[in-house]
Amino acid sequence: MSGNPVSDTTKSDDVGFEAAREAQLAAALARCAAGDRAALQMIYASEAPKMIGVARRILFRSDLAEEAVHDAFVRIWRSAASFDPHRGSARGWLYAVVRNRALSIHRNEHRYDASDESALDIDSDATMTQMPETSALRRCLERIDRPRRDVVVLAYVHGMSHGELAGRLKVPLGTVKSWVRRSLFSLQECMG
Repeated sequence: MSGNPVSDTTKSDDVGFEAAREAQLAAALARCAAGDRAALQMIYASEAPKMIGVARRILFRSDLAEEAVHDAFVRIWRSAASFDPHRGSARGWLYAVVRNRALSIHRNEHRYDASDESALDIDSDATMTQMPETSALRRCLERIDRPRRDVVVLAYVHGMSHGELAGRLKVPLGTVKSWVRRSLFSLQECMG
């Protein structure tokens, strides 16, 4: 006796749909490897909402999940040529990229230990007062708004990572990266 003909048809339709979807993703990755931006947009349109859900389950924050997916798509674009359909599915490869990125962000966000007293005592103003008053670097640093200046000093003088800074300042990792990038650009213009 065979099963329910309606449910058997539905199962075979689902399997056929998934196989076709997998073939589309694999073809889109191959086109990404060849530099086709429309292929990346197609992958983004079909997978980004689900990827954000995966990243959110790891990171517990929407802003960090969105950052993880953004970073993952940059990585997908740059590494599409490394996808090998003989080693696994396109969907599996895509979700491994976003999962790995989310886990990296999670590690970086939690690397800073707020109980580390020596890290709490670091003050960018104290560091700047050690610079000669005639120093061009000091003059340029003083022109940068306080939180951005702190990020640059803590990163480049005290060697704190972006993740440690995000934890210390209680701001998203993407914000820290943006502050560092903009501050370094401002310093370059000022010193230029």
